[in-house]
Amino acid sequence: MNRENDHLQALGRKTEYRSGYAPEVLETFENRHRDHDYWVKFNCPEFTSLCPVTGQPDFAEIVISYIPDVKMVESKSLKLYLFSFRNHGDFHEDCVNIILKDLVRLMDPKYIEVTGLFTPRGGISIHPYANYGRPGTKYESLAEQRFGTHC
Repeated sequence: MNRENDHLQALGRKTEYRSGYAPEVLETFENRHRDHDYWVKFNCPEFTSLCPVTGQPDFAEIVISYIPDVKMVESKSLKLYLFSFRNHGDFHEDCVNIILKDLVRLMDPKYIEVTGLFTPRGGISIHPYANYGRPGTKYESLAEQRFGTHC
């Protein structure tokens, strides 16, 4: 497959980590299998962010699953983006929703869901979940169904 038209900046170059939240590092490439639906799933078991109140680190596994349309997120750029939360202060629920919204803006997927499996702090763990299905399509119904049965 010819990839020279993808214009990817991060892949194959020295990794440069950002010191703060950096949605601009996200990159896409063309989905070459638009003739059928399929799932793409990413697990990031080393996600960290900072509590906006205490400045203490929070640790999580972030799980992203989506059904692509025209654009797909490039995995190294996604890794750099998720790592950019390392010095970013936000609540767990905010992190999950920011990630979802940034990826929807970037790719315009048919369907996407993001789950944060945050480790316990103070004796309680938080697992926020957010999803999106393209309005007016069967993917909007899929989002409603998956949201309604999520636990």
